Amino acid sequence: MTLNFDLWVDRSHSDSVKWNKYKNQDVIPLWVADTDFTTPPQVIKELQQRVAEGVFGYGFTPPELIDLVVKRLAERYDWAIEPEWIVWLPGLVCGLNVAVRANVTQHETSLMPMPIYPPFMQAAQSEGRQFKSVNVSEQNQRWVADFAAAENQMDGSEKLLMLCNPYNPGGTVYRREELLEQQEFARRHNLVVCSDEIHCDLILEPRQKHIPFASLNADAEQRSITLLAPSKTFNLAGLGASMAIIPNPQLRRKFLNTSKGIVPHVNILAYVAATAAYRDGEEWLSAQLDYLRGNRELVTRRINAMPGLRMLAPEGTYLGWIDASALPVQDPYRFFVEAGVGFSGGTEFGAPGFVRINFGCQRALLEKALDRMEAALQALER
Repeated sequence: MTLNFDLWVDRSHSDSVKWNKYKNQDVIPLWVADTDFTTPPQVIKELQQRVAEGVFGYGFTPPELIDLVVKRLAERYDWAIEPEWIVWLPGLVCGLNVAVRANVTQHETSLMPMPIYPPFMQAAQSEGRQFKSVNVSEQNQRWVADFAAAENQMDGSEKLLMLCNPYNPGGTVYRREELLEQQEFARRHNLVVCSDEIHCDLILEPRQKHIPFASLNADAEQRSITLLAPSKTFNLAGLGASMAIIPNPQLRRKFLNTSKGIVPHVNILAYVAATAAYRDGEEWLSAQLDYLRGNRELVTRRINAMPGLRMLAPEGTYLGWIDASALPVQDPYRFFVEAGVGFSGGTEFGAPGFVRINFGCQRALLEKALDRMEAALQALER
């Protein structure tokens, strides 16, 4: 199989949310978390075959896909799950919202590390609900949540702990001892834990390994809702096949009852794509990880050489969290847009002095964006 991640695909005239945000502007979009890489060839082939059938009636989850998920989690992450634990969803964000609505009343609160992927906050605030923050700070060149400090703000109203591993936006891959600290915190305060692990296949540090929260021990398993999807791994976000893995039957029943009549079924093409990706996408994934590691090295080296910017090398994801608070500008996001580079603004994540870069793109495009950043910062100094 010949795989070329340098291959340019022009998405500027397509239905791409990423590229249409700055339509008719000379701005390189490095924001929303989808990549510019073509999906694995077998996925494309099987989608074409399914479309050629010409009939798109109601479908069901392919048994092969269920088997692939069970096998994948056992082999890659040492996590033995039962098929009935899987609840299929048309997107991970709706899983966040269902987890909140199923476990937190309007008079109770959720808890989450901050800064965080914006849909966490949006879900936690649904229908007037509130949330509390666990501060994330730099520790030994990594972004880590301080659960010890969070003890001071607990008042018994907290019902749900929302985690993100690998961490979005900071790229941290949590170690076992850190996850055990989170689990013990949840046990002590009797919290359900919703763990977003959508980036679990995108580990950039060769010596690190993703550990599912639910796989830690029996207590973690029984209080957990784990959200997963092939979308970030294989660039299938627009198709929408995700899952919640919920071992505890009572939690699973509440989740399903809350979803009923609101959350639609996964569409049949998403099932085709997910099945093909999990069955035949490993060679493609390995090549993508090598390419992303090269992009990470490039971005980390060049950004840290730019005046006023700092970025810790992400251990996972294809996202970098850039500290631009030292720049003499009011809004780093706007400053870089005017320089022709479109990041995600840190304000959305709860950190106004930061921007998030998506380096899941062709290296030549990344180089061009970095050149624009460098030129803008040099002009700022003059």
